[in-house]
Amino acid sequence: MSEAPGPERRTGFFTGLLVGAAATLAAIALYFELSGDRISAPTVRDQAEALIEDRYFRDVSPEELESGSIRGMIDELRMEYDDRFSHYFDPKEFEQFQESLSGEFKGVGLTIKEAPDGLEVTAVIPDSPAEGAGIDVGDVVLEADGDSLAGIPSEIATAKIKGKVGTEVELRIKPADGGDIKDVAGERAKVSLPAAQGRIERINGRKVAYVGFFSFDQGAHGELRSEIERLYREGAEGLILDLGGNGGGRLDEAILSASLFVEDGDIVTTRGRTTGEEVYDAQGEALDPKPTVVLIDGGTASASEILAAALSEYDLGTLVGETTFGKGTVQESVPLPDGSAINLTVAEYFTSDDISIAGKGIPPDVRAPDDLKTDRDESLQRALEVLGDMLP
Repeated sequence: MSEAPGPERRTGFFTGLLVGAAATLAAIALYFELSGDRISAPTVRDQAEALIEDRYFRDVSPEELESGSIRGMIDELRMEYDDRFSHYFDPKEFEQFQESLSGEFKGVGLTIKEAPDGLEVTAVIPDSPAEGAGIDVGDVVLEADGDSLAGIPSEIATAKIKGKVGTEVELRIKPADGGDIKDVAGERAKVSLPAAQGRIERINGRKVAYVGFFSFDQGAHGELRSEIERLYREGAEGLILDLGGNGGGRLDEAILSASLFVEDGDIVTTRGRTTGEEVYDAQGEALDPKPTVVLIDGGTASASEILAAALSEYDLGTLVGETTFGKGTVQESVPLPDGSAINLTVAEYFTSDDISIAGKGIPPDVRAPDDLKTDRDESLQRALEVLGDMLP
């Protein structure tokens, strides 16, 4: 049996390593200094990459190191500035993401938000494969086809769930009610849902409009206006605008939707170090104002937050529910030559009162959490009570 190395042998061993590393770094520095096309001294990152390529105990390709280096830079930005939305797509991830946006690739009928261990379901589209598979609001999707979704940006994780219509995806689900983790299979389908859908509700015999607003796709503001006007014609004396689980969409649709309520004034301002400042104003032709309650929750994000903030800050609506997501920044996706891409935060939103909601969200005027363990919609019931008190 050989003797375990003592302090002196360990010292010699580590000294050898350090000397070897120093020699390698010296060689690297010399190479960069003498190389005809690299006159200046190498950066620390250049030296680290060269050291790893030269001395790491496994073969590592330059592409792997380049990808890891970029990802590390983005991760540092995310941590330093609490930026949840900048991220790096490696070439495979970016290809998946682009495919998920094409007409041939569809999902199972979920809207989601990022959670520490995967994707939390904020809404389930009626008559969708997700509803058929028994997925509920508040459930967390942990895996898609065996790939963990923990810690993955929502764009990448969502792309893993999407695929060609008719193909099957297996999801591992952690139920919101605390039940056992389960595996469910769903067939991807072309799931369509109106941007806005409404009905008449009654408060002490009086009619009010309830309108669920689900997305900010092109033309969504027109659907929202049509639903509200239809219900007003039916005699609705007030409005509940439900933005719960609405993860947002197009900025122009957020402005146009807010303009249904705000006749004149700033809706939102974006500011960035290189993009400058841009102010987006109301477009006019607002609806006649009626008492309005806006339902919000943790899934209310981005364009939805712009709309909710505008209604609140112009005293046109009372916010009921839970604090919104806090997606107060603007991102730009930039492809790189190797097929990868960076989704980089380039600007920040500021509401009409010049408030940033990034990372903070918008708190409700009346807190009304919905208990996911019951069939009753507690937040809607509270919204009806609040609206009832506002009716003349």
